[in-house]
Amino acid sequence: MQIALPEKVHTILETLTAAGFEAYAVGGCVRDCVLHREPNDWDITTSAEPAEVKKLFRRTVDTGIRHGTVTVLLDREGFEVTTYRIDGEYEDGRHPKEVTFTSSLEEDLKRRDFTINAMAYNERAGLVDLFGGMDDIARGVVRCVGSAGERFTEDALRMLRAVRFSAQLGYEIAPETKEAIRRLAPHLERISAERIQAELVKLVTSPHPDYLRTAYETGITGQILPEFDLCMETQQHNPHHCYSVGEHILHAMREVPPNKALRLGMLFHDIAKPQTLTVDEEGITHNKGHAEMGARMTRDILRRLKFDNDTTDTVSRLVLCHDRGTELTPRGVRRAVSRIGADIFPMLLAVRYADIMAQSDYKREEKLQRLERLRELYEEILRKNECINLKGLAVGGRDLIALGIPAGKAIGDMLQELLALVLEEPERNTRDELLAVCRDRMQSFRK
Repeated sequence: MQIALPEKVHTILETLTAAGFEAYAVGGCVRDCVLHREPNDWDITTSAEPAEVKKLFRRTVDTGIRHGTVTVLLDREGFEVTTYRIDGEYEDGRHPKEVTFTSSLEEDLKRRDFTINAMAYNERAGLVDLFGGMDDIARGVVRCVGSAGERFTEDALRMLRAVRFSAQLGYEIAPETKEAIRRLAPHLERISAERIQAELVKLVTSPHPDYLRTAYETGITGQILPEFDLCMETQQHNPHHCYSVGEHILHAMREVPPNKALRLGMLFHDIAKPQTLTVDEEGITHNKGHAEMGARMTRDILRRLKFDNDTTDTVSRLVLCHDRGTELTPRGVRRAVSRIGADIFPMLLAVRYADIMAQSDYKREEKLQRLERLRELYEEILRKNECINLKGLAVGGRDLIALGIPAGKAIGDMLQELLALVLEEPERNTRDELLAVCRDRMQSFRK
């Protein structure tokens, strides 16, 4: 098999080889090339030790020198070059206590997580596949190299990575690998929130976000997202629903584009249903207030997982507003967009569509027609460039100060009053009209 190596990767491999060392592209970049995918980056493994690598290249950075990794810089582009190594005991569930450099490519590949990531390539030797990575690709299987128990004990995050790779590639997890995850999932408590967050985002933005189900079945979410486990265990006896809360969430995630905020919004939109569950006299379940509680829970969960403030705020707002009713009139939609936020309203339309499609067929056509009418009214507002927030007002704070309104709360109150006016009557959003309104208000205050 031939792989077209980028020119800079070819240069690094040839430089190392000309100096008498072995060198290969390795890991995910090889896997992606086999799958005809564009690699995000290129990693290189070599028999040369770090000091020898540094002598061969003019610009290098000691990114992980203790573990044998040097970043080689070519025209400001970095390539990690790591010495063949054998890992010692893992103390922190992530890094080996010590590493031993080796001259054996096989020993280096043995320490890697999954067979599909344990292949190497250079133009002289071709593809080196010592652990059946190509066979597992052909079968669509994620399998650990060697003992799954050993690989997961070395780095517990590999358990979540196994689910993430299966979701990205549409693969099954090998039975022995899955069984090891079930047994060792509690070890995820050792892993930092930042690392868990990164893998969770890759999973939910993958082509198969519903493979989060595998994380539930193997005990992973019980460690990193116990709130989701409660959703999987909460049934919905309601004509609008045909799944448990958790299965509804999984189906809904599939109905939105692979945008981080959208997928997280669907993951958490019903997260508080177990906590708000009530059953009426006819045995029908209800979840009054789940959006409000869900927004609070979402904010707490995303903070726990160390998400950035912008993501936390956006997702929490989507959860809060995901099932709010909207008056299907131009005025009602202008007010809804103003209240919810113009920045997330288009996303909210996608959320509501996904929510409907993950429900039962009960009144589905009616719901979709209402959503389509909502979309039409929103697009009409955009076409007419009607004001939906303070930025769209024809006057600003400086204009009001020039009229003699004191800076501070009075300015803010007046702008809010003007916004309320133009939300009702958008044709009045002109500078002359709004300044006239302000003058009238000032005169009435003086009286």
